[in-house]
Amino acid sequence: MALELARLLLGLLIAVFHRPLASRIMEQERALDACLRSRGLNFPAPLSDAAAQTLYFLIGIFICLLQAGRIWLAMNS
Repeated sequence: MALELARLLLGLLIAVFHRPLASRIMEQERALDACLRSRGLNFPAPLSDAAAQTLYFLIGIFICLLQAGRIWLAMNS
C-alpha cells in the first residue's frame, strides 16, 4: 500500500510542478537538439513550452487517476 501511495504522491507532484519541470526538461532538450543539429543530425523540433507543460500535467493527472483506481480496487477486494 505504501508503494501505491508513493506513486499517487509522485503523480500529484508532477501535476503540481508541471511548469518548472517542463521548463527544465525542455531547456535540456533544446540544448541536445542544438548539439545534434551542429553535427548534422536533423530531428523534429522540440515541443513548445506550452505543449510540454500540458503534456506533463496530463501525465501527472493520469498517474494520479491510475493509482487512485488501484488503491480503490485494493481496498474494495
